[in-house]
Amino acid sequence: MKVNITVDCTPEEARAFMGLPNVAPIQDAAMKQMQIQMEKAAQSMDVDTIMKVLFPIRPENLADMQKAFWAQFTKASDT
Repeated sequence: MKVNITVDCTPEEARAFMGLPNVAPIQDAAMKQMQIQMEKAAQSMDVDTIMKVLFPIRPENLADMQKAFWAQFTKASDT
């Protein structure tokens, strides 16, 4: 015998039925705190610093990166 039961409920209703805690207020508070911290960090940084953080590759490092890539390609072609 096979029995199928379909339950139609929202995630909040399912959590309440299972006895799980409602963590939405904690998540909201954490997201608000993160937003405040990110805004403070963005205000304290200038454009040059932000670009260095987002794009750490500098012209002086490009030669080293090119050498590393070339070494990997030559190793692959030797095998």
